Amino acid sequence: MAESIEGIDASVPPSGPGCVECEAAQGWWVHLRRCAACGHVGCCDSSPAQHASKHFAATGHPYIQSFEPGEDWFWDFRTDEMFSEGPTLTPPSHHPTSQTVPGPRDRVPTDWQNHVH
Repeated sequence: MAESIEGIDASVPPSGPGCVECEAAQGWWVHLRRCAACGHVGCCDSSPAQHASKHFAATGHPYIQSFEPGEDWFWDFRTDEMFSEGPTLTPPSHHPTSQTVPGPRDRVPTDWQNHVH
């Protein structure tokens, strides 16, 4: 991926440390993804609510980046392809390292494995 890509705005910070919609509904997630166009943080497709994919469906913003510590890959929803290189997005590049996966800890059900996709 080149440093300047239509559909990526590297200057936009992430919307917060957790999935926007899960936080509002007091839900939980498995992993987090960050929209590379607007900074929306949503939960991954393994999560019960799959908000990152729903954000793409609603907005057409094509790229997400992992919002997990130690991961910096991008995903293109249009082609279902992962890219290991891309522009550096505005920090932070991941959720707080103290945040559990899945998380947040106090909202994850004990049988969480039965709820993932």
